[in-house]
Amino acid sequence: MTTTTDNTSGAVLDFTDVDVRFSTEFGSVHAVKGVSLHVQPGEVVALVGESGSGKSVTSMTAMRLLPGNARIGGEITVNGQGIRTLSEGAMRRLRGNDIAMVFQEPMTALNPVLTIGTQMTEALELHGIASGKAAVQRAIELLDMVGIPDPERRVKQYPHELSGGQRQRVVIAIAISCDPKVIIADEPTTALDVTVQADILDLLRSLKDKLNTGILLITHNMGVVADMADRVAVMFKGDLVETGTADEVLLNPQHDYTKMLLSAVPRLGAGRAQMGINISEDSVDESADLAIDLENLVIEYQRLGKAPFRAVDDVSFQVRQGEIVGLVGESGSGKSTIGRCALGLIPAAGGSFRLLGEDITGMNRKQLKSIRRRIGVIFQDPAASLNPRLPIGECISEPLVVHKVGNRKSQEQKVYELLDAVELPREVFNRYPHEVSGGQRQRISIARALTLDPELLVADEPTSALDVSVQAKVLNIFSDLQARYKFACLFISHDLAVIDLLAHQVVVLQSGKVVEAGPREQVLMDPQEEYTQRLLAAAPVPHPGEQRTRREERHALLRQLGDEIAEIKGGGQEFHDKAGGV
Repeated sequence: MTTTTDNTSGAVLDFTDVDVRFSTEFGSVHAVKGVSLHVQPGEVVALVGESGSGKSVTSMTAMRLLPGNARIGGEITVNGQGIRTLSEGAMRRLRGNDIAMVFQEPMTALNPVLTIGTQMTEALELHGIASGKAAVQRAIELLDMVGIPDPERRVKQYPHELSGGQRQRVVIAIAISCDPKVIIADEPTTALDVTVQADILDLLRSLKDKLNTGILLITHNMGVVADMADRVAVMFKGDLVETGTADEVLLNPQHDYTKMLLSAVPRLGAGRAQMGINISEDSVDESADLAIDLENLVIEYQRLGKAPFRAVDDVSFQVRQGEIVGLVGESGSGKSTIGRCALGLIPAAGGSFRLLGEDITGMNRKQLKSIRRRIGVIFQDPAASLNPRLPIGECISEPLVVHKVGNRKSQEQKVYELLDAVELPREVFNRYPHEVSGGQRQRISIARALTLDPELLVADEPTSALDVSVQAKVLNIFSDLQARYKFACLFISHDLAVIDLLAHQVVVLQSGKVVEAGPREQVLMDPQEEYTQRLLAAAPVPHPGEQRTRREERHALLRQLGDEIAEIKGGGQEFHDKAGGV
């Protein structure tokens, strides 16, 4: 079913019956099927759907960035100008001046060998807006406008010297540098912490209001949709299946696919009564053996010619057998560093780290190998953690081979049992990782982590890059496996709704220190510390009215806490005054 929109007069971005097919060696792939959509000035239209639904392909037609094997039909206009017949030179002038794009991963959108200033002045000089010292000064003003502190220094730095949130702000600064009429934001907050995500969304909202810029927001995060969108368009297998206001689509969905997407979204505060999660509400027995026992742990990174950087400072907490402990905090808080230390990949500089009853701080390589056999690990990016040259069956059986467990036949049987456990067809045994979807690769990572029947599982952001429906399936499988095998788990995440679904205990980290810890209900429902309150206030919910209230409460909390920088990011009057200078 294709839904068309009616009023396109005055639209800054207009798709009319857009159809995209890709010619491949296996035949034609019909990626977008007659989509009609428009974005008005000062309006945010959210285009939602799972990976492969055609969202990004649709947006790329407006930038004319699709590869040569794409056949495009229909009409696309930007600020009233049809782009299908424009020359390459005219299209280059249109990009930046009239339409700009914010990409999902800023580290790949920015050139790693050029300074931030060079990349920002390039756009200004190319479009004849400013040059020389005037362009550098304009770049500094833009960085200041998007909330980057000390812009005079930052303009001379390289992308790797900035945090993920700061890099995303740089990409937004480049996008708005030529005052475009419309911005396409393709998953602009997917890999960001909840607090940084809230800041970026506030930034986009403030710029949109001040500049009257239309925004096409591509996302699969329904909380982001509720926070930002005026209208919502839902795509499924290349079709536009539902459109309407944010309230209409999120609160009264009509299409079965939209209903399925919304039912797969975990909601903070709803606990385990949602999504069929199979984890007991009961507290873990206090007499259970300790899988992880940290006391005053210190982890430092050595720096050439400088004092060591202390990433983890005086951290203490415990994980018991059968218990899931959620480790939360912003990027750079030390979560993954503690996870790597648990795997023996990073040495502790102080304190003690007892793993499965043994102190690992002074272990040699052979002793560490022995204890690693009892630990499973699930990494954030399954594509990077699976060997692309090995069939999936060998990827899963690799721990058995490394630790010399069983013969070839028993190893193969174990792999089939694990494929059944993670609900994958046995036919994938001989396929390669690139031949399966991202959600299936993450299930393969879970299967591999359970190959040696571990007593402890370390899961580092295992669902952060997945679609909501795929995430729901993976979380259900994970909870079933934990109920069956009763392994202890250190679950590292910045998604507080996922932690609310799974964890028995929650530990909150800030700048390498524990700021709050305790039972899930206590920490997430009645936080005592300012930092935890800010984390929870920044977590979006997929209900437009409730999210508006939460946003206002967050801004009030930031003002109450006297955090002037956060208040500016959050849309305070000073920020609006600065945005007026664009």
